Amino acid sequence: MAATELPTAGAVATWRAAKDDYLKNHRTSPLYGDDSFGGLAYYPETSQFRVAAQLERTADAEPVLLATSTGDERMYLPYGVARFQLGGQDQSLVLYATPDAPEGPRLFVPFRDATSGPETYGAGRYLEFTLEDEGAAGPVTLDFNYAYHPYCAYAEGYSCPFPPSSNWLSQPVRAGEKLPDTADPAGPAERSGA
Repeated sequence: MAATELPTAGAVATWRAAKDDYLKNHRTSPLYGDDSFGGLAYYPETSQFRVAAQLERTADAEPVLLATSTGDERMYLPYGVARFQLGGQDQSLVLYATPDAPEGPRLFVPFRDATSGPETYGAGRYLEFTLEDEGAAGPVTLDFNYAYHPYCAYAEGYSCPFPPSSNWLSQPVRAGEKLPDTADPAGPAERSGA
């Protein structure tokens, strides 16, 4: 199935504009007061990185501690494993719940991929996943067009969880937020599947 570049006026574009507005204008933003901030850099939105995944619920999940950028640890509960294909290869990501909401509905998905460092924040990016009516297990959609950098990418002093090695993807995810002034190595022909 060929990937297509999606319209710029949809939900992802609206989400990105709201995030830029928050980062520029909200007093709790790490970029508040930075007159040079004109918006974050993103890969073009594409259907290629909106992937169908099979969610396998983790039975009897034990809490895990994820290391953070400040040297402390943050506790999460593995909710389940999303299995999917990317670039023709099998991939998986652990989805995490917080101890105060072990059944979700919001889940945290920290990940690294082959773009981490040269094209995106080296420590990794995040996705937030919200459980829908499909239940605790079954097919779900992971939309990497919503991938974002943690606040640590913009300023010091934030405690940002690092993606565990189980969430390091072997394929590049050229979707979502990227570093400023990073060219998109996938030209229009590659993005469109031509």
